[in-house]
Amino acid sequence: MEDNMETAKDAVLDAALTHVPFDGWSEATFRAAVADSGVADGLARALFPRGAVDLALAYHARGDAAMAEHALSADLASLRYSERVAALIRFRLEVAEKEAVRRGTTLFALPNHAADGAKAIWGTADAIWKALGDTSTDLNWYTKRATLSAVYGATVLYWLGDDSPDHLATWEFLDRRIADVMRVEKFKASVRANTLVKAVLDGPLNVFSKVRAPVQPDDLPGMFHK
Repeated sequence: MEDNMETAKDAVLDAALTHVPFDGWSEATFRAAVADSGVADGLARALFPRGAVDLALAYHARGDAAMAEHALSADLASLRYSERVAALIRFRLEVAEKEAVRRGTTLFALPNHAADGAKAIWGTADAIWKALGDTSTDLNWYTKRATLSAVYGATVLYWLGDDSPDHLATWEFLDRRIADVMRVEKFKASVRANTLVKAVLDGPLNVFSKVRAPVQPDDLPGMFHK
C-alpha cells in the first residue's frame, strides 16, 4: 500500500515538472499534473493536501534524498571537510531543474509560504550534515545547520542567475562562502582557547551547553536540560 502511494506521488510530481516552467508551482500546474498522471483527484489531494505548495516541497525533498543517496557512494574520504560540504552542495544543485527551483523560490518568497521555504532549506542543511556523519547533539547541531542554511541559500540565489559555462562562477562563489565560514570557525576556536575570554564567557557558555538537538526531525526548537 505504501509503495502504491509513493508511486502515485512520484507520478503526480513527474507530471507537474512539465508544467512548472509555464505555470509555476500553482493550482493550474497541480490540476494539470493530476490529469496527466492518471492519479485519482481524491488520492492526489490526500497526498498533497495543500496542492502546489506540497508538490513543490515534495520536489525539494526528492533532491535532498538524491543527494543523500549520492553521498553513500561518492568518494569523499580524500577530500578535506570543507571540500566534502562543497561537493554535496554542488551535487544537490546539479540534480535540480533550475526553472523548477526558480519558480519554487518565487513561491516561498510569499509571506504565507516563507516558513515552508525556510524549513526546506534547513532540511537540506540537515541532510548534508547527516550525510557527512555529523553526530552533534548540543548547540553545535543548530549552529552547523544555521550556517550551512545561509551558505546554501546564498549559493542557490547565485546559481539561479549564473550563466557561466558549467556554472563555474557558482562553484567559485560557493568556495568563497565556505572559506568565509572556515575563517569564522578559526576565530571562534582562538577565542575559546583564550583563558581570559573563557573565564568571562563561562556563565553564558554553561547555559548554552544545556541546549539539545531535537529528538525528532520536526521537534524544534529541541530541548533545554536543567
